[in-house]
Amino acid sequence: MALVVGLVPVAMDRMREGAQYRDVVRTVVGQLRSAREQAVASGRDVQFTVDVAQRRYGLGTEPSLVLPDTLQMKAVAAALEGDEPSTGKLSIRFLPSGGSSGGSIQILRGAGDGVRLRVDWLSGRVSQEALLP
Repeated sequence: MALVVGLVPVAMDRMREGAQYRDVVRTVVGQLRSAREQAVASGRDVQFTVDVAQRRYGLGTEPSLVLPDTLQMKAVAAALEGDEPSTGKLSIRFLPSGGSSGGSIQILRGAGDGVRLRVDWLSGRVSQEALLP
């Protein structure tokens, strides 16, 4: 019985970490797609920004969503005006034409596995691929 009681917290931590990971992936994909839709509908550029050093991400130039401590985020994008690549702050810009500046975002778990989200520069479409440790 003591063994079962000892394993419950470990199992609960893993379930919580898995739920956080899935929630972050869903949120980032949703915001990237929303940015594209907003750019097309409004006729204005819309940015999705990742600030790796501050562990923040989101729409606009000042990201407001916080990355959980159990996850890591990496981003690759063309440097845009207002970006600070040396500090880890990068943006993917979505254009009214439906295209984008392009880039990729990796969301990684502690074990090193995760997902890479790619934003196509021509179409602005978001795709994802699994990353193995």
